[in-house]
Amino acid sequence: MSNKKAIVYVRLKEGVLDPQGMTIQRAILNMGYDMVSSVRSGRFFELEVTAGDGRVESKVDEICEKLLANPVIEEYRVEFEG
Repeated sequence: MSNKKAIVYVRLKEGVLDPQGMTIQRAILNMGYDMVSSVRSGRFFELEVTAGDGRVESKVDEICEKLLANPVIEEYRVEFEG
């Protein structure tokens, strides 16, 4: 069995209001950086997983759907390293 790192990126779906992103955008504009027209915020998680049975990808998807992301308003993407 080998260890892998699963990096999970979670963000709001397009069309869902992102108040944190809007606040960050205003702060950027107030700092004088007028080239930024939009900001979308998100978060990421790093999971150390044991890749023993070949089903680790589907199990990580289950974790994302059940715990890390709200599938109604968020989308996620998983990248594996190792």
